[in-house]
Amino acid sequence: QVQLVESGGGFVQAGDSLRLSCAASGSMFSRYAVAWFRQAPGKEREFVASISRSGNSDYVDSVKGRFTISRDNAKKTVDLQMSNLKPEDTAVYSCAARHTILTAPLSRAADYWGQWGQGTQVTVSS
Repeated sequence: QVQLVESGGGFVQAGDSLRLSCAASGSMFSRYAVAWFRQAPGKEREFVASISRSGNSDYVDSVKGRFTISRDNAKKTVDLQMSNLKPEDTAVYSCAARHTILTAPLSRAADYWGQWGQGTQVTVSS
């Protein structure tokens, strides 16, 4: 299994950018798909983006064109580059991982993902 630690959260103004990073420890990170979720106060956890072992990405509609997910298997990291941030992006962002076969379709459901980090707070002020 991998252990995940997020970093890069902070307090920004609307329109600013932030880059979140999910660092993994453990072996065979390249065999894991990784996703980012977020949870705002009083709301359910929401899928944000995922990246497969082969680098295919998926995004929730609300972040398409603004967020980019990428992975570096050598560094064992998955980053979420967030641009043109909006107040509604305010949430705790968590990364999650799942050991998958190369061609496995990924799910947006939280219970699909087995390993989770602790999360990092992103606050966007208007």
